[in-house]
Amino acid sequence: MTTHRHKVIPTDARALIEARVGKITEYENAEGGLNSEIAAHVHTRYGSIFVKGLRRDHRRIWTQRREADIAPYVEGIAPTLLWRLKGAGWDLNAFENVEGRHADYTPGSADLPLVVELLVNLSQVEAPDVELRSMADRMQHHTTTSDWFSGDALLHTDWFPANVLVKSDGTARLVDWAWASTGAAWIDPALWVVWLIKAGHSPEEAEEWARQVPAFAEADGVAVDAFAEATVSVWEEITANDSTPWMNEMLNAARAWVASRSQPPSFPDIYAPGERDNG
Repeated sequence: MTTHRHKVIPTDARALIEARVGKITEYENAEGGLNSEIAAHVHTRYGSIFVKGLRRDHRRIWTQRREADIAPYVEGIAPTLLWRLKGAGWDLNAFENVEGRHADYTPGSADLPLVVELLVNLSQVEAPDVELRSMADRMQHHTTTSDWFSGDALLHTDWFPANVLVKSDGTARLVDWAWASTGAAWIDPALWVVWLIKAGHSPEEAEEWARQVPAFAEADGVAVDAFAEATVSVWEEITANDSTPWMNEMLNAARAWVASRSQPPSFPDIYAPGERDNG
């Protein structure tokens, strides 16, 4: 008997999948999947796959092509794309079925080094010759210095914890590449900083984790300052239209990051008691 949770795979889409992989014995919808009409772990007698799909008249159908285009360039970072299928009004992508839990970003989490490893590996991937927006373009309405965000790296840009799957073997995979972009390699670690602050890290602690990624450690501080300020603007725009609590938390985290970077550095007091010149 087929079992499922939440959304039912529509009959026409199910027929397409079964024509490719055989009869579906059971499936579970992915937790946290917000952007796809179909996002399910599909099981057959021959094995399991993960299927994402949208109707071909969906306003975000471009995300299916984007993920399929990116997949060959992120082997070992993201789940492997097995096939793409169009028919009966559907566009379906099938990936290897990664059994894993969502990453924990809280202080002390054993997942944090795994995310650093993903960031390091991704920072070394050059943007492929596929249709992608640049971060300079995406951020141009939030700063006057968006050119500082330009670069040739492939960026994921959406470090929502549900997009990092931690496997039982101690490795992690990065999923949902709909917002992949081109830009400076330090931008993904910078975006992760805000998520870490939201998860309970101080801005200084969050940056310490990000600095384990060489691209971020070597980034121009003025450019990072500008990006932090632009990120506040992004979340102000988002929360103006949707005041979901976690979004407001992200805005507060972005503001805390900017505030921390605007503080003057502290220096040890080199004067012995009584020796300070009071002028």
